[in-house]
Amino acid sequence: MGSLHNDSIESNSEKQIVLDPRERARILRKIDWYLLPFVTVFYLLSFLDRSNVGNAKVAGMATDLNLTGFRYNIAAAVFFIPYSFAEVPSNIALKLFRPSRWIPSIMVAWGIVMTLMCLVKSYQSLIVARVFLGLTEAGLFPGVNYYICLWYPRSERSKRIAIFFSAASISGAFGGLLAYGIERMEGVGGLHGWQWIFCLEGIATVLVAIFSFFHMHDYPETAKFLTEPERLCIINIIKQDSNHLSPRFDTQFIWQAIKDYKTYVQIIIYLGLLVPGYAIALFSPTIINELGYSAANAQLLSVPPFAAGAIATVIVGIYSDKHNLRGPYIIGGALVSLVGYILLYCSVRTGPSYVGACLAALGVFPTVAIALAWSGSNAGGDLKRGVVLAMVIGLGNLGGICSSFIYIDPPRFHIGHGTIMGFLSLSIVTSLFAMWDYNRLNKKKEAQCLAENITDDRGYEFQDMGDASPLYR
Repeated sequence: MGSLHNDSIESNSEKQIVLDPRERARILRKIDWYLLPFVTVFYLLSFLDRSNVGNAKVAGMATDLNLTGFRYNIAAAVFFIPYSFAEVPSNIALKLFRPSRWIPSIMVAWGIVMTLMCLVKSYQSLIVARVFLGLTEAGLFPGVNYYICLWYPRSERSKRIAIFFSAASISGAFGGLLAYGIERMEGVGGLHGWQWIFCLEGIATVLVAIFSFFHMHDYPETAKFLTEPERLCIINIIKQDSNHLSPRFDTQFIWQAIKDYKTYVQIIIYLGLLVPGYAIALFSPTIINELGYSAANAQLLSVPPFAAGAIATVIVGIYSDKHNLRGPYIIGGALVSLVGYILLYCSVRTGPSYVGACLAALGVFPTVAIALAWSGSNAGGDLKRGVVLAMVIGLGNLGGICSSFIYIDPPRFHIGHGTIMGFLSLSIVTSLFAMWDYNRLNKKKEAQCLAENITDDRGYEFQDMGDASPLYR
């Protein structure tokens, strides 16, 4: 065994390479520069395009389209039905096709839908547009999570997922600023300001998608930006991290994901975090508007909560990887968000209520990235991991339907805030169970390896077992 330093490699017959830690970090940083800017911009545009309906509502869409009663809530909710059920097929397709072709293709599709939303003239046409937007956007988020798993070992994923997921918070802040500026285009080209929000943001998505067709990288094995020694090293790192599990496409791995109870535990955790996340994205401008601020000021005041959430997401992701912990960070973030919603629920004054809105975003946004890293890390095998992530994200996103219908009692929104406190509590309790259960399973596997003298040399015997392999921790 030797170390890789200054492009020197020594390996045994199995090509197991021992890396100098600084060299390993350098290679991973190099990958970061080529991958993370792409996926971060992708998700920023994705979240911007799905949640800008909240900015458009405050900018006059509700009046122009006569969105009375539950009409806005329904328009927000219908997005999540096709979005949730198309995610598993999309991740299976990503396994069969190249990421650099599949991901940009779905971006072009939803970018066109988003652009054409500027032409909606009625409540009914808005519903149709939102359904197609959900269908075309479905593959991006689970696809990017799966894509990251193809490039990084488990111990390095949380901060990378956190960096790209921080785009959700950035899009909330950026969306508020954009909406504030774009709605000043009222009347230009015969369109309302809220229609220009849809049009310009959709065009931006299409342009980025076309660029990514030519510059996005597929796999470490085919990455042209890596030297041959670097390529061998990252392939070896990923192989060792997989505990010799099979990377091939086989339907048995799809069924492993569907039948595993741990998949549904992670879905519950994610659901408990996503209902608050989407409520913040869809209703922050409305909540702030109801605190007594004008529509324009509500757009601007929605920026700080999202900005705080973006910063917290990256910081918490880094420390989660550093300490190799997921559950405690999810519980801690959920508790912070819970405090924020208690303030929103109880306070009658504007100042404390606004602080509550900031705490709600600051706490919940980091937990979503950590929960996805936790789900992916505990699903063994490439295909099973892809399906588990798609199931967690897909079924968890059904929570967006709930988020769309709970803010119905202005100005205090007690029903909405109270419901979200319940979901956060559910996520905390389920996270505690998951931590106990994973610890129990790991101790059981360690005892089995000791009793049966199972070592890494026998990894090939368990390659089709997924995370049930005694070698997988």
